Amino acid sequence: MKSTRFFLLLTILFISTVVYAQEVVKPSTTSTNNWGQKMIKSPFGLGLDVQTKYIWRGMEMITEDAAPVLFPSFNYSWKGLYVYAMGGYAINGKYAEVDLGASYSWNGFTIGVYDYYYPTVDGKHDKYLGGGKHTGHWLEAAINFAPEKIPFTATISNFFAGADKYVNSNGEEKQAYSTYIEVGTYYDFLDLNRITLNVGAAFNKSCYNNYEHNFSVCNLELKYSYMVKFKSGWTLPLNVAYIYNPVFDKSFVNFTANFAF
Repeated sequence: MKSTRFFLLLTILFISTVVYAQEVVKPSTTSTNNWGQKMIKSPFGLGLDVQTKYIWRGMEMITEDAAPVLFPSFNYSWKGLYVYAMGGYAINGKYAEVDLGASYSWNGFTIGVYDYYYPTVDGKHDKYLGGGKHTGHWLEAAINFAPEKIPFTATISNFFAGADKYVNSNGEEKQAYSTYIEVGTYYDFLDLNRITLNVGAAFNKSCYNNYEHNFSVCNLELKYSYMVKFKSGWTLPLNVAYIYNPVFDKSFVNFTANFAF
């Protein structure tokens, strides 16, 4: 109950602060910066995502002491290049995550390499740099296709190194190379509102099915996105998703707010 109240209070305070800042902050009228260079539009951005429950690709990321999670992020974009750093922190302090990623987009295709770091999953033996077999890093390569004029998306990703391991029948620890595939479609409404349907599956015995199955559908998601518009022109995407995971026979309803600047 205390976590829920804190989450609601934090969201209200954050929205109020953003609305106030959007109204009172005025753009600079100078043409050069303090280095004497011409002012340009900043290629950097920041964000804060808020989720009532951390669900990723159909997986329940926090199974015990679950609480709303905050995702602060910092990014750089230049033409088709996108680089980011993101954290994930439960408001009760029971979960932490640090992610780094780089991707390049061209003609609807996005190719990326990502590093997911989970210190709270791998315990006290984990180290950010090094750590050997106790590493908390999961390294992933992914390809996404999202054509501009067709309501269709497709993603395939693979954990090619890191902590994605399983023990085989001989008692040997092996790299699992967990592979996830997802296809989706969407329908747009006025004012940038959208309803989306995604179907995701594990291609092999992997982290998505507890290394117990081969091909298996693990993520069915129906999501509605509502865009809140402010007088300043700033928008706030709000999302509610119904998620069902057939592998573990679990379902969730998850609320997400995406603050981006």
